Amino acid sequence: MLAYRYISLHFLKYFIIILSALVFFMLGLDYMENADKLSSSANLLLIYMVYKSFFAIDMLLPISLVFGMISTKLFLIKSNALVSFYSLGYSRVDILKPFVFVSSVIILLFISLHLSPSFARAGEFSKNIRNNAEYLSPTKDLFFTFEKQFIYFSKLLPIQKKAEGIRVFNIKDGTLKEVLVAKSAIYKDNNWHIKDADILLKPDDIGFNSTGIKLVNKSDLEILHGFRPKMIDQVYEGKVNFTIMDAIEAYKLLNTQNFSTNNIEGALYKIFIYPFFAPSLIIIIFFFVPISVRFLNVSFFSFVAILSTLLIWGILFMLTELANNKTIPNEVGILAPIVILMLIAFRQYRHYRISA
Repeated sequence: MLAYRYISLHFLKYFIIILSALVFFMLGLDYMENADKLSSSANLLLIYMVYKSFFAIDMLLPISLVFGMISTKLFLIKSNALVSFYSLGYSRVDILKPFVFVSSVIILLFISLHLSPSFARAGEFSKNIRNNAEYLSPTKDLFFTFEKQFIYFSKLLPIQKKAEGIRVFNIKDGTLKEVLVAKSAIYKDNNWHIKDADILLKPDDIGFNSTGIKLVNKSDLEILHGFRPKMIDQVYEGKVNFTIMDAIEAYKLLNTQNFSTNNIEGALYKIFIYPFFAPSLIIIIFFFVPISVRFLNVSFFSFVAILSTLLIWGILFMLTELANNKTIPNEVGILAPIVILMLIAFRQYRHYRISA
């Protein structure tokens, strides 16, 4: 147990150092590139840096785990601690266990961070601050269908749970029956509440003898049951930075409406499946490291291990972006590569466990 604790503490130390260094490096590059575009307000600049840090952590945390394992393994080799552990009866699989356990726990905590909008949508918020000097910009000219109705919002404010410039077109038997017009609507208790609205009623028979279009004023209306404002904002703008709950609820709702859920499935794969490339890659690389510095060119191994990790991470990131842009299926771009890495890692783990 002392060996497991010793390895785990050093792994955590190197992981935190590497993640912090990568995040600050990314922040520095971003600031140098966008300094002239950022607001002069110190508060906005600070908020921008915080959201940009969250975005960097979201991108760099899994790969920092792999780099942390490489650094820890090299430390154990150079300090002869690894040889000491082996001489005490620990096998390669025993030494691997702390790395897999700690990295898996961190990945689970990392996934849970996507419950928070501040973390899940950090990239979007920082971009809005840079472009509009506010972390949330309203969605404009939103048009969508819901329960055989066509809905138009001229402006959607998802955080305020408010929409402006409402138009609801009711269709029956392929014919427009009525149009609801309202200045604003508020989302409350799973419904959109309209305080005052005008309803234009079209007659069934259009002719010289028809009664013509009727205008009816109604108050305290409820429409769009179950359509959350953030869900509308994200789904219909094609965004993939969902929180976990938003993604699950959007998937259930759109699935019942027979809408395409590919975008949401890709977001869920990216949240729950993609980060596990890190523990898989840790297992794969771990068994390629010799047990002693006598059999190891430290500089050459470090170069090859880091380059291989960056190459694999780059390929996975590219495939994920292609899947998000619907160039390739989500199963091919996100799910399949991670499953392949897991199978390779499991095969190596099983081989060394049997031979131990």
